[in-house]
Order: sequence, then C-alpha cells, then structure tokens
Amino acid sequence: MSQSNIPPFVADDLLREIRSWVEIESPTTDAAAVDRMMDKAAADAEAAGARVTRIPGRDGYGGHLLATSPWGEEDEPGILVLSHLDTVHAIGSLAGPLPFRVEGDCAYGPGIYDMKGGALIALAALRHLVRSGQRAPLPVRHLFVSDEEVGSHTSREHIEREARRARYVLVTEPAREGGRIVTARKGTARFDLKVKGKAAHSGARHEDGRSAVKELARQIIDLEAMTDYGTGVTVNVGHIGGGTRANVVPDYAWAEIDMRVPNQEIGEPAVARMLAVKPYDPDVTLEMTGGLNRPGYEKSDAIAWMFDHARGLAAEIGFDLRDLKTGGGSDGNFTAAMGVPTLDGLGVDGQDAHSFNERLFISSLVPRATLMLRLMETLS
Repeated sequence: MSQSNIPPFVADDLLREIRSWVEIESPTTDAAAVDRMMDKAAADAEAAGARVTRIPGRDGYGGHLLATSPWGEEDEPGILVLSHLDTVHAIGSLAGPLPFRVEGDCAYGPGIYDMKGGALIALAALRHLVRSGQRAPLPVRHLFVSDEEVGSHTSREHIEREARRARYVLVTEPAREGGRIVTARKGTARFDLKVKGKAAHSGARHEDGRSAVKELARQIIDLEAMTDYGTGVTVNVGHIGGGTRANVVPDYAWAEIDMRVPNQEIGEPAVARMLAVKPYDPDVTLEMTGGLNRPGYEKSDAIAWMFDHARGLAAEIGFDLRDLKTGGGSDGNFTAAMGVPTLDGLGVDGQDAHSFNERLFISSLVPRATLMLRLMETLS
C-alpha cells in the first residue's frame, strides 16, 4: 500500500474532521461565512505542515486558499488538487432540515458530500506525506476555492494559473454512482433571454398589444428543440417570468436557460445559434446574453492513462475503480480543457448532493483517502 506500509487513515478520525468543516456553514453568497470556512481550512493546512497562501475575495465572494507541500520549487511542475468549500445550503440548514448526524454507514450535513468530505481527505493525504517525512516525486498544491457552485467567476484565473504549473490535476468532487470517478464532462453555458413587447388593455384594446409572454412561449419551444441526445447537446429553459396582470397584454418576459455541450467543436455553433435568436413578431424585441461558462472535455489519451494508473492503485487498496462521463460541470473542466491530464470525482462516495438528504458513505472515507495518498506518492 503506501510507502510507510501502515494504513494511514482511520474512518472515525476522518469523519470527526469532516464534521468540524461541515459545521461551519459556507453558502457561496455569504462571503463572511465562506471566509470563516477558509480560516478553518488554513489553520488545518498549517497544522499539517503545508505552506499557506490566502487569496482575497472580490465581487462579493469569499477568498481562496492555496496549501503547498513543503517540498518543491516555485516553478516546478507538480500535482494540483482542486477543491471548493462553498456550498448550496443556506445558513440555518444545520439547525433546521439538515443537521449533522450519523445513521448506519451514512453521515449527513450541508456540503458533506459536495464537497467538504473530499476536500478534507485530500488535505489528510498531504498531511500524512508531510508527517511521515516522505517527499513525493512532485510538489503538491491544494487550491481551495470559494465560488465553484455559482460558476467560479472569481476563482477561474487562480485555477488556470495553477494549472499552468501542474503536470496532473486531481479534483475532489464527489464520486458518482457507486464510487465512479469522472474522466469527461460536458461544458456548461448559461443564457438570459429578455423579451420586450407592448402593453395594452386585454379587453378594450387587445389589438394594440404585443405579447412578450406569447413570444417567449414560441422561443421556448424552439430553444428546447435544440436538445439532441445524439450529439450530447441539451437545452433547459429552467426559470421564466413575465407580465403583470391577467387583463394586461404583457410587455415584458424573461427566461434563464442552461445548455450543456460535450466539447468545444459542438458547443461553439450551439452557443452561436442560441445568441442569434430572432423574434416571430417583428414588433417584439429579444435580447439574449450569455455564453459558455465551462468548456467541455473528453477522455484524452493522457486522462485514460491516469485513470488506468488510478484503477491499478485502487485494486491494490482493495476496490474496483470505474469511471464515467457526466453532464455536470466542475473546475476540472477548466484544467482538462487546457490539456492538463485531470481526474475528477476523487472525493467521497455518497448521494443526494444539493438536497436536504445529502450524505456521504463512511465506508468510502479510508479507501478514497488512501487512493488520494497513493496518487500523490506515485504520479511523477
């Protein structure tokens, strides 16, 4: 197993540490709360023997944190571990619908699966290396970001900067479908459609009105029809609104739209088509804004090699590691699209992320932490 030949992790100890992180609620939109979580992670990283760099937040979001192994030169290519410490759960979830609790093999709590559990076990792996006196073949740099759940708008520059000096990237997003890791992801695009019509009394002067809601309805049919499971493009008009009263021809309507694409080649024309929408009613105006937020990536030869390597390590540890492609995006989209071999979904196994039933499987903690450690020990 590890070079020390001693199993380095105990599930109860890992869970105790994960609980200490979960009980610091850190919804993305509460910068002060996220910074409190970063304070805890920074203290734990320093106690683990890592060099710590704080990166101030901006635009109303919390700051970021870089924990670096004590070995390795500044410009030396290394292993980049990517984690986010923001969650989708509002302050008060712990005291209300999602308290930390253990039931059998499941531990529940806000962000415990997505992804404080994965972030903690990666830091625990680095800590074991430092405390055991080992020097891994490559420096390890663990970047914790504060805004992944809303698109990584303030952290992307830091992710890409670190990726430029990375030979490999390990992403601690949660495992999927029974412990599978992610070797390909769709790209994500978001759009806002605004429709401007003309108001009128729906009874006395209906003919003078130009219905923005009617126009939006026609556009929704066309936009949803862009979904093509054969090519991997999906379009979801997920949030709409418009109008004021039932007896007023609506002069305004809007929609928020999500698009997923498998790669840039397919994604770019799909985005261009979205941005080129035209109104059915010439007296109505459309304004479509948005674009690709996270590029898609496919399983490259380098990623396939990394997966085979990880699968061999997992077999040594005692479990069968499998992979999949998912439609969800992560910060791994950025690094893989840059051509840096990236393994994603290396965090804990569990279920029901983003819900009040979010939980991790305690039995996954030691095997997943050990796999992270072995990757740090063997990637060169």
